[in-house]
Amino acid sequence: MSKASDLVKRLLLGRALRSAQQHEQLLPKRIALPVFASDALSSVAYAPQEILITLGIAGLAAYQYTPWVAAAVVVILLTVVASYRQNVRAYKSGGGDFEVATVNLGGNWGVVVASALLVDYVLTVAVSISSAADNLGAFVGFVDEHKVASAIAMVTILTVLNLRGLKEAGTAFAIPTYLFMFGIFSMLIWGFTRMAFGTELKAETAGLEVRGEEMGVGGIALAFLLMRAFASGCAALTGVEAISNGVPAFKKPKGQNAATTLLMLGVIAMTMFGGVTAMAYITDAKFGDPGHGSRLIDPNTGQDVSEQDPVVAQVAHTVFSNFTPMFGFVTLMTALILVLAANTAYNGFPVLGSVLAQNRYLPRQLHTRGDRLAFSNGIIILATAAGALIYAYGADVSKLIQLYIVGVFVSFTVSQTGMVRHWNRLLKTEMDVVRRREMHRARAINAFGLFMTGTVLIVVLITKFTHGAYIVCIAMPILFLLMKGIRRHYDRVAEELVPSGEDVALPARNHGIVLVSKIHKPTLRALAYARATRPSTLEAVTVAVDAEESQRLQHEWDALDVPVPLKILDSPYREITRPVLDYVKGVRRKSPRDVVTVFIPEYVVGHWWEHLLHNQSALRLKGRLLFQPGVMVTSVAWQLQSSDRLKGRMEPPGPGASRRPPRLTLEDEEARAGGGIVSERD
Repeated sequence: MSKASDLVKRLLLGRALRSAQQHEQLLPKRIALPVFASDALSSVAYAPQEILITLGIAGLAAYQYTPWVAAAVVVILLTVVASYRQNVRAYKSGGGDFEVATVNLGGNWGVVVASALLVDYVLTVAVSISSAADNLGAFVGFVDEHKVASAIAMVTILTVLNLRGLKEAGTAFAIPTYLFMFGIFSMLIWGFTRMAFGTELKAETAGLEVRGEEMGVGGIALAFLLMRAFASGCAALTGVEAISNGVPAFKKPKGQNAATTLLMLGVIAMTMFGGVTAMAYITDAKFGDPGHGSRLIDPNTGQDVSEQDPVVAQVAHTVFSNFTPMFGFVTLMTALILVLAANTAYNGFPVLGSVLAQNRYLPRQLHTRGDRLAFSNGIIILATAAGALIYAYGADVSKLIQLYIVGVFVSFTVSQTGMVRHWNRLLKTEMDVVRRREMHRARAINAFGLFMTGTVLIVVLITKFTHGAYIVCIAMPILFLLMKGIRRHYDRVAEELVPSGEDVALPARNHGIVLVSKIHKPTLRALAYARATRPSTLEAVTVAVDAEESQRLQHEWDALDVPVPLKILDSPYREITRPVLDYVKGVRRKSPRDVVTVFIPEYVVGHWWEHLLHNQSALRLKGRLLFQPGVMVTSVAWQLQSSDRLKGRMEPPGPGASRRPPRLTLEDEEARAGGGIVSERD
C-alpha cells in the first residue's frame, strides 16, 4: 500500500526536488505576471457585472452612472498599484503587508493585516472558481447543471498543480493567461472597429427592461447605491497585494522586477476593466439578480428572464456575432483565467502562512516545504477552506462577493499607513538630497494611497456589512485571537525551555527497569541493551495478571540464571498500566534527584494491520510514562520477518524534508511506529 501511494504521489506531483534546486523555481517577469496578476486581470469577468447588478436595484435609469463608477474604480486601481510599487522596493522578504505593518506599526497591526489577508485569499479562490463555473456554464451545459461539483473539481486540479511547484504551475498558467489577454483585447479592438465603421452593436439583453426594488431612488438613497456599486466594482483591485507577498519568487533584482510586474499589471487591468465596462455600457448589456434586488423583464411577455449569460459572454457574443469561434474562444479563456486567478491566492496564502509560522503566529508546519519545494501544508489548508465556502454558498458569485474585498482593503489601508511611517523614519536620518527627494515622492504616493484606500474601506463596510460582510468582520477577529494565542503558546514554551543552571546537572543515579512479559528473544535483547547502558541499578519488572503464568516465568528466569533480578507486581484487577506507573512513581519518590529509565521491548512490523495485533498495551503505558517527570522511556526494537520488506527502501521526504538530510530507510521510523511490551496478550 505504501509503494502504491508513493507511486500515485510521484505521478501527481513529480519527483522530489533538492533544497539546492530552490533557485530554479524563481520566476522571470514574463512568468511572474500571469502567476501573480491573474486575479486582478480576471476581475474583468465579474467586477463590471457586479456594478450592473447593484445599479439595477434602482432600475434602468441608474445604468447611466456606470461609466462614472467604473472611472472611480480605475482611479483606485492605479493608486493602489503606484503605492505597492513603493512597498515591493522597500520590503523584499515576502512578508508583504504583514511585514510593513509589523515593522512600522507594531505586532498587533501586523496580525490584523495577516488575518485580513488570510480571509481574503480564501475568498479569492472561492469567488474566482465560482465565477469560472458560471462562465464555463454559458458554454458547457453540464457545468451549469453541476456547478458546485465542477467548482470543487477545479479547486482540486489547481491544488495538484500548485503542489507540483511554483515554477511548473507558473509555466502551465502563463499560456492561458496570455491567451485570455489576447481574447479580451481582440474583442475590444474588433468591437470598437466595427462601431467605427457604422455597425450598431446591441447585446442580447438590450431589449429587456431592468426593474429593481428601489425604483426612482434619489438623493441620499442614490448616493448610497452608487457607493455600493463602487464597492462591488472594487473587486477589480484584489490580487494586487499578492505581488508584495511573492517578491522572493522573482529573479534578481527582486524588488525592481516586482515593481515592473506591478506596473504591467496596473496598465493591463485598467485597460481591460475599463474597456469591457465601456463595451457593456455601449451595447446596452444588462444583468439582473433577483436575489440582490434587480430583475430583467421581457417587455413583450412581461415575464422575468431568469437566466442570462455573464456580461463578458454577452459582450463577446455581440462583438463576434459575425465570427462565432472567437465568441467560444473568449468564453472558454475567461472561464480558464478565472480558474487560474485563484492561483494568485495559491501563491500568496502559503507564503504568508510561512512568514506567520516563522514569526510563531501559526503552526510551524506551515513554514516547511514539501517534495516540490512548495509550502504544501498552506496549499492544502487554502484549498480545503475555499472548497468549504464554495459548497456552503452553492458557488454563487453574487453571494460570495459580498464577503469579498473587505479583508483586502483592511490590508491596503494598514499597509499604506505603515509605509508613510516607514518614509518618515528614514527621512529623519537621510542626508542625501537626491534620496530625500525620492523618499518625499514615495511618501506622497503612499499618503494618497492611504487616503483613497481608507475611504474605500469605509464605503465597503457601510454598503456591504448587512449583505454578508459582517461574516468577514467576525472571522477576522477570530483569526486574530487564534494567532495571538498560538504566539503566546510558542513564547511560553520557549521561555520554559530556556536552560538554567540546574537543568544541566547530572542526575545522582540512573535506575533501569526492563519491562518483561515472557522470556524470548526481544526480552533478552532488551536486557542486554539495558545492561550495556550501565545504569546504577537494573531490574526486570513484570505484572502478575495470571498467577500461574507469573510463577512459570519466575521458574524460567531462575533456570536461565539471568543476571538481573525479576520483580513481579501484583495486579488484582488484571491491569498492566497502573501497577507499572505506581511502581515507577515509588522509585522516583525514594530519590527525587535520580532518574528512572524504562526499557520496553517492541515488535517492528511491516504491515499496517499488524499494528492492530501487537504493541497496543504499550501505547497506553508509554503515553502515561512520558508524563512522569524524571522518567525516560527507551524502546528496544525487535524486527519481525514482515519488516524485511521495508529494509533499504528510500524514505519519501516529508514536510520540511528539504531542510534536513534525507534518511535512507524506513527501518528506524517503523521501529518507533508503535511501542509496546512484547507479549502474547497483545
